[in-house]
Amino acid sequence: MIGIVDYGRGNLRSVEKALEKLGYEAKIMISPTEIKDVQGIILPGVGAFADAMDSLDKGNWIKPLQEYVQTGKPFLGICLGMQLLFEIGEEHGEHPGLGFIPGRVVKFPPGLKIPHMGWNTLDVRNPEKICADIPGGAHFYFVHSYYVQPLASDWIAATSEYGLEFPAVVGQDNVWGAQFHPEKSSPWGLVMLNNFGKWVNNQ
Repeated sequence: MIGIVDYGRGNLRSVEKALEKLGYEAKIMISPTEIKDVQGIILPGVGAFADAMDSLDKGNWIKPLQEYVQTGKPFLGICLGMQLLFEIGEEHGEHPGLGFIPGRVVKFPPGLKIPHMGWNTLDVRNPEKICADIPGGAHFYFVHSYYVQPLASDWIAATSEYGLEFPAVVGQDNVWGAQFHPEKSSPWGLVMLNNFGKWVNNQ
């Protein structure tokens, strides 16, 4: 079972439908108490970093998610959900994130139209886990005004370009994130979600 975190900040149903289309059991979790019933977690997200962290805090999600990650079970952040994995977000001042990945979330430089919205290609560096069978040049759908800066480059599994090269997929061990929306990026987005589903079922 794959749990999708409902903290009021994500495209929950579209992620659930994509997983169901691929044949995976998925549930939208409205309470942290449901974490005990799942073998994989997806943290989606749209909107502002600080508001999302506030919603996670008010829903009492933060500690249970931290404890879940420590179990080594698969965890995937999508779009803002990926950014929340980092230590610090710089949107409207500095705000603490979940701290799963060392690094920061920063704004695209002046002169670029933001948000970065639309289809863009990936340069895959680490064809493992969720990036398995994703060819270089595969297109994915992005909507974001900020991008992540991991402290260590070995966190970067794939990059894309928008005025500069930025991390599009990050991951190590059981914690992974995609800056784009795989649930809106078929067919390659479905390949990526299928990779996650297989990982959850085969751990």
